[in-house]
Formats: sequence, C-alpha cells, structure tokens
Amino acid sequence: MRPNIIQMDAQTWIFDEGGVRFFLLTGDKEALLIDSGMETQNARELAQSLTKLPIRLLNTHADIDHVGSNHQFEAPYMHPAECSNYYHGRPGQPAPERGAITPVWDGQVIDLGERPLEIIALPGHTPGSVAVLDVKNRILISGDPIQDGGIYMFGIQREAHAYRHSLKRLMERHLDRFDAIWPSHGTLPVAPSLIEALYSAMDRILAGEAAYKLTQVHGMTVRWYDMGVAGFLMDEKQKGCDLL
Repeated sequence: MRPNIIQMDAQTWIFDEGGVRFFLLTGDKEALLIDSGMETQNARELAQSLTKLPIRLLNTHADIDHVGSNHQFEAPYMHPAECSNYYHGRPGQPAPERGAITPVWDGQVIDLGERPLEIIALPGHTPGSVAVLDVKNRILISGDPIQDGGIYMFGIQREAHAYRHSLKRLMERHLDRFDAIWPSHGTLPVAPSLIEALYSAMDRILAGEAAYKLTQVHGMTVRWYDMGVAGFLMDEKQKGCDLL
C-alpha cells in the first residue's frame, strides 16, 4: 500500500493510510520518521525519496498499526515500558520477531539539527506511549492518546487510571508549549483544549457517571463510551478509582 503523502512545510510530511498516520520531520542534520504505518511496508524508501538526510525511526507506541515498516530500521527509538507490547504482541498470538530498540525517556530531547523534539511520556493507552513535542514549531505529535476518534482502553496493555493521570500531567506541565496537536487517528489538527475535554470525560467514566453500550471488538465484549469529544473502548468490567 502507498499512503497519501502530504507536505506540510519544507521539513514536514504526513503519511496518511486512511485509518492511521505517520510523520516525517527533518532538521539540518537528520530526519526522524514518527511511526511506520500499518499496511505500509516500505516507509523507509518513501521517506528517503523526500530527504537525503539519514533517517531514524521513533515509535509513539508498538500497536500493530504503528510498526508496519519497523523491520526496515535498526533499533528504533521507543520507551522501554513499551517492550512488552513490542516483543510479545497480543495475547493468544505468536510473538513477533523483532530486533533491539533504542530507549527514549520522558524529557529526552532528540535534536535533528536546529529542530529539537522533546519526548513526553503518556502511559495509559499503552504502558510506553509517548508524544513528541516539536518545540520550535509548537506542535505536539500525540500518537493515539489524544484524538477525537475511538481510543482503545481495554485489555491488559491499557490502563484508564494511568491515562487520566497522563492527561493531568500534560495539562499542568506542557499545555502552554504547543498550539496544535497532530494525532495518529481522527481529525488533524485538534486544539490543545481537547486534552481537558478528554480528562473530564475519563473522570466521568471512572466515576461511573457515563452511559455506555456493549460491543464486540477483536472477539472481546467491551464497553463503548461515546463522550462527544471522543469515544472510549473500555473493559467490560471497568473498575473505578479515587479521583484525586
């Protein structure tokens, strides 16, 4: 599959498969591919056709719709908390064969050459989910946790309480640092105000105050919460928590 490639400026491209996006950012010295698609198997060649700079890969997380071309890259950047998801895959399915990663940590900066990118940990959707802050351009590339589509929060790799705390920390520490959010799914861009709306929605869900309906996803019965700002797919037996 060849994704639709959209050039945003002289140093930024979006690869859109229709259901998921990934991104190419370049600086003066290096280029960084953020995620590698799902159906796309040749993301390196596609990216290299747009820049002559050396290209590294960073994964916002390791769900299958974000690692389609990972086999083309040596030791992609990834938060180590994502290793369980990356190396073991889904329960009941054979573990994928994958090579080493290069760990990235919350607060780490990857400088492409006059283009610093800061890693912001956002555990919850998966344990090692991260966002990438394009510091000078004031854009947050958010992966899956911040979007207006359907957010998967069911199964052993997802944790709604951690997700809610990640949103709170993002609001308290980083909200004044970006003007737009580029998610992997749903509308692009979305406004920073969506973060508070998602936080409030998760508050209501965990407090047992939100309506839901049961639906089937990947052979599992899950709760579908249509919260207006986004939808959440949650475990059928969702536990509440202390909403401190």
